[in-house]
Amino acid sequence: MNPWTDSRIRIRACARVLGLALVALFAGAPEAPLAAGKAPADYQRAVFDPIHFKPAIDQATDAQCLACHGEVLKPSVRAESPAGLKASDVSAWYQQTSTYTGAQETFHRRHLETPLAKELMRLRCNTCHQGHDPRDENPGSSATAPRQGEFTLRKSVVPEQTCLKCHGQMNYTVMGLPLPWAQSKDMFQNNCLLCHAAIRTTRHQVNYLNATAIEEAGKKSSDACYGCHGGRAWYRIHYPYPRNPWPSMSTEVPEWAKDRPTHSEARFLETGADKGEVK
Repeated sequence: MNPWTDSRIRIRACARVLGLALVALFAGAPEAPLAAGKAPADYQRAVFDPIHFKPAIDQATDAQCLACHGEVLKPSVRAESPAGLKASDVSAWYQQTSTYTGAQETFHRRHLETPLAKELMRLRCNTCHQGHDPRDENPGSSATAPRQGEFTLRKSVVPEQTCLKCHGQMNYTVMGLPLPWAQSKDMFQNNCLLCHAAIRTTRHQVNYLNATAIEEAGKKSSDACYGCHGGRAWYRIHYPYPRNPWPSMSTEVPEWAKDRPTHSEARFLETGADKGEVK
């Protein structure tokens, strides 16, 4: 066997060289630049800064992220589309609920800076962004790639674990509704709390939402509920919400819920360790 033509040995050798190069890159640095809230001196140091990887990303604050990514909060919406449609004359499907107020906004500003975001949400950068390996991010593609699973494929977030929570379809069939909420809401006085005053009352107890404010908003308008439960759906599927136990919960688990988790993810629990500043 020729060691220089054996692919496995070549891969190991390349991985070792890269590892030594990264050690040399950060050697002598008493503190990672981003951990100190400062932008690194060059792009390569920024890409491989420890804050972009576990476990540092879990403790990252918004200030540390925005030291390099502050442009995401700058107003930069086009006045009109490339086709000539003015933003002021067009409304997208996600702008149809009454809770969507004000002019069109950029993606990150809509989630962090708008009045609704500040009232009902407590989103942080690392709520959605859990680090970003600049490699391919699919199993077996590099020395640092997972052996199986985790097909993130260079996506900045994992949509089915984040975006889908608030931008999935309403699973109205398991709720016993005859039609989607937009068509059946009048049968229920357009009031989600007509049923949910007693059903699944342990809700929104996660660190990226303001549970108290959401309950108050839901009393005033069902759009406050529907907005995140089907009214602003970007996907054709629904999110399988965990069934956190509530006081009057039946001991019998419905067939559709047998694979559902019984508690929210640990990193989102209110009682968990603080993972960064609240925006």
